[in-house]
This record gives sequence, structure tokens and C-alpha cells, in this order.
Amino acid sequence: MPNSAKDPKETRGPGSSGSAVASSTADTAVAQDPNSPAPSDPNVKKTDWVVVSATLAVVAAVVLWGVAWTDSFSSAADNAFSWTTGNLGWAFVLIQTSAVGFVIYLALSKYGSIRIGADGERPEYRTGSWIAMMFAAGMGIGLMFFGVSEPLAHFHDAPPGVENPTYGMAMATTAFHWGMHPWSGYAVVGLALALTAYRYGRTHLISQAMIPVIGEKNAKGGLGKFLDVLTILATIFGTACSLGLGALQIQTGLNETGAISTSGIGVVIGVIVVLGLAFLASAASGVSKGIQLLSNINMVLALCLALFVAVFSGALVLILNLVPTSLGLYLQNFLDMASRTGASQNGEAGEWLGSWTIFYWAWWVSWSPFVGMFLARISRGRTIRQFVAGVVLVPSGMSIVWFSIFGGTALHLEEIGNTIRDADVSERELFNVAGNLPGSMIIMILAMALISIFFITSADSASVVMGGMGQYGIEEPARYVTVFFGICTGAIAIIMLLAGGGGSEALDSLQSITIIAASPFLVILVVLAVSIMKMLRADPTGRTLAAMRSPFAWRRLSGASKDEALNDGPVPMPGSDEAIEQEEAEAAAGGKDEPLL
Repeated sequence: MPNSAKDPKETRGPGSSGSAVASSTADTAVAQDPNSPAPSDPNVKKTDWVVVSATLAVVAAVVLWGVAWTDSFSSAADNAFSWTTGNLGWAFVLIQTSAVGFVIYLALSKYGSIRIGADGERPEYRTGSWIAMMFAAGMGIGLMFFGVSEPLAHFHDAPPGVENPTYGMAMATTAFHWGMHPWSGYAVVGLALALTAYRYGRTHLISQAMIPVIGEKNAKGGLGKFLDVLTILATIFGTACSLGLGALQIQTGLNETGAISTSGIGVVIGVIVVLGLAFLASAASGVSKGIQLLSNINMVLALCLALFVAVFSGALVLILNLVPTSLGLYLQNFLDMASRTGASQNGEAGEWLGSWTIFYWAWWVSWSPFVGMFLARISRGRTIRQFVAGVVLVPSGMSIVWFSIFGGTALHLEEIGNTIRDADVSERELFNVAGNLPGSMIIMILAMALISIFFITSADSASVVMGGMGQYGIEEPARYVTVFFGICTGAIAIIMLLAGGGGSEALDSLQSITIIAASPFLVILVVLAVSIMKMLRADPTGRTLAAMRSPFAWRRLSGASKDEALNDGPVPMPGSDEAIEQEEAEAAAGGKDEPLL
């Protein structure tokens, strides 16, 4: 899962502002949609109480139901999960695979040369720093939780249609779940938000990104509010799932190190409360630099842990062999894995898909607003081709390396007679690996520290993104809004675990509720792809920084002189009221010039 490190500040070349996108209040002010109810003054932060109140109502209802009638809530979740996977599993498979094809098409097409920003604009960050942040986005609680357990699971319990499981096939299946599919979904959302904000000067809202499809009136009205609420709820449940996984694994680590002698839902809730208070303290204090530093330290620690495991596990040769083998088998079997549905293997694949592929696709979909926002903010100035290549290929490659190290080590240790696999408590498997390495206690403590920091930074940054959506798409929301969404996320995480009893069924509960919550956002993902195509097809060419009044409001040159261009207004977003008025005026004047694109 993505690490939610806030955008780090960086000193760039001469003439650059030197500030990160996420923290640039000046840029935020310039980018503000003049038609938005949000204030243009970045120091005045107006809350969209319709969106916030609706979100609160849904969260409160879920929490009340889960606390007062836990059995009823758990039963309803199980039934909804069965219905969703049985009737909508095909939609998750089809839409996620379509996203891969869509972004590849964009990268290879004539639209690939269009920049996220003005035509003459250059990248906000140097390529090395940009790639490093892509790597950061690929790290998180999910890789810590599944790094060991997933390759082992696919080796011991082969996916449908695999008669003779091998190390390579187990790793290829894992690579499929963590490769191009999730990152292509992120790329769709990120590109839609990036074009909306940095090409059209509007705010970071899903409703704004969908104006080319639903129109400006609907985007500002009830439909737009509904879409923004759905986006926030998907993010809450997706983040809560990650926090629940982290809490389960920390509980196991505390047991394995002897810090506690008992386990259960009380311990898991205690972990969430303690780490949640740490997050709330950081959010309330506004110490963003501390969170940035913490995130950077966590990245370094994760790399050190991976290198230590690779070198001292005795599995280095196997790991090096698994990297190209995993990649080759992943590409070789890509279409077979991508087309696997509940009808596969004479209808016997449905249960496996619900536990693995469909769960992952739902998890990625629920995280796509948050990760998409992060990717949009760090990719300004990149071409669409660069954006797709960086977003899809870099994290996918790093995931393959990560799983080759931890999964390869686990497979090697089992091969030489150690017991790593624990079918009942999969979160224990990481600590089983650590227990067979030199300095095992230090490794276990380091692993728990990594998970804890990922927990805090994930909750922190996800809450900032949701807070921004609750305040008309601003990039630096008020602290009380950030804290509010953080509390909502923690409460939902606890309820999701309560539904599973906090024991062996807790993971199943997290998976089931995540799939249910993410389902509505599938439709939004499709509409965003259509919106992107409408933006690109209507996008005129001939933009240049020299004709800009601001970094966001680039101008239509169309052969006019610089002075004439500067007097012209910003190019309107397709489907907006401005665009409709301009089209009507041009039609009345005898038509418009054909775009050069």
C-alpha cells in the first residue's frame, strides 16, 4: 500500500519556487477555481458542511450498528460480501484490466506528449527525486503484511488452474496483484485530478474532474456532493483496512517478542487507540516536517531491512533468480490471470478470487483517490507518457523486488526445514521469518516500528487528503477537519475488526467490508477515464509558459501575438459553463479553428 508521506520540500534549479506542491499555499491560491465556493485566500478555509455532514452520518450509522448490534452487522457484511463477489466480481476484473489498457494507450498515443500543466512547463521535481517518491508511494503496511504471507499462500494453496505450484508461479501471482493493475487504477485517478488542477486551474475534487461528463451544474450540485462523499467514504474504508492489518500484525509482534502474553480484540483496539492518539497529536500540532522526516526515516529503514534479509537469510541466490523469473512468468501469464473470474475452473474459482484478486482490486480502488491525489501533486510538469511510465512501471518493479526478497526468504527457510507457514494466523509469518535470522529480536522490533510509523503517516496523510475534499478541494485543510476524518477512519477500523471478533476471522472481515465499500467507486473510475478522454480530445495546442498570466491559467495562442494572448481568458474545461458559452459564441461568429491536436 502507499506510504502516505507528505510531499517533501526540495530545492530546485534557478528560477524555481523550491516548494512542494502540497505545501504551496501561493499556488493553491492561484489554482482556485473562481466559480468555487471555496475562498481564494488560502488562510481562510471554508468547510463544505454538506459533504462533511453526510460523511459523518454514514460513519456514525456504521459505528452505531457495529457497536450495538455486532452480530447483525457481521452477518449483513457477510451477505453483502457474498452478493458483491458473486454478482460484481466480473466488474472488478474487467474495469481494473481495462484501466491497464487505457493508460498504456494514453502513453503510446499522440496524447502522451501533453503536459500536466502548461505546454512549456517543466517538471516540478528532478527525475531522481520523482522516482524516489514513486518508490515511497509503493511502500506501506500492505507490503509489510503480505510480503511473506502471500507468496507462501500461493505456493501451498495454488491459484485456480495451477496443478503443480512452483516458486515462480507463486511469485508471478503475487506480482500480478501488486503490479500494473493497481497502479493503472491510481494513474487514472491521478491523471484526472492532475489535469483538472494543473491544466484547467480547478480544485482537487472528483466532482470537478468529472465536469466534462456530468457538466458544471451537476458537479456543483447534489450529484457532485454525492460523488465527493462516495470518494471520501471509499478512502475511509480503504485506509481503515490498512490500519486494521497493521494493528493485527503489531499485536502478533508484541506476542512474539514477549511484550504481551495475551491477544484478542481488546489488544488490537488498544493498538489502534495508542497509534491513533499519536496521529491525532501530530495532526493537531501541524508538525508536517516531523511527519515528513518520519516517513523518510521509515523508507530508509525499510530498505535496510530488505537488504539485511536478502544478505543474511542465506537466500540471496534464490532471491536474485526470483526477480527475473517472477517478471517473466507475470508477463507470460498476464492475460490468463487478468481474465480469471468466478466462472473459471467450472465456477470453482470464485471463493479464491474473493479472498485474493477481487479483494485486492477493491482495496486498490478504495485507495485510488488518496494515492491519485499524491501522484497528481508530485507530477506537475511531466508529460502523460512520463507520468504513466513512472506511476505504473516504477512501483510495480519495486514491488516485485520486495516480494522476491521476503517471499523468497520464506520459501528458502521452509525448503531447509523451518516452519514459516501459518495458515490460521498469516500475520505471524513475517515474525517467523525474523525468528530464523541473526538478531531476530532486533528485526522483530524494527518490523513493528516500521508498521507503526506507516500506520501514523498513512492515517495522517489520508486524513489531509480527505480534509481537503471536505473543504472544496484545497491542499492544506484546517486541522480540525483533518482530525475529524482521522477519528472517523480509526472508528471504522475498530468496527471492521469487531465484526471479525479480532481473532482469526478479523482479516476476513477487513477484506469483506473493503470490497463492499469500494464497489460504488468502480463506476467513478470508469467515468473518470471518459472524462480524461474528453479533456484530451478538446485540448487545444500551442500553449506556452510565455503566454501565461499564472502557472495554472495558460492561454490559447492560436497564432495571436503574446499581448493578445495575455488578454485572453483561461481555456475552460470541457463541459463547464465557460466552455459552453465559448462554443455558443464561436458558433455564432461562424465556427472555431480546428484544434491542432
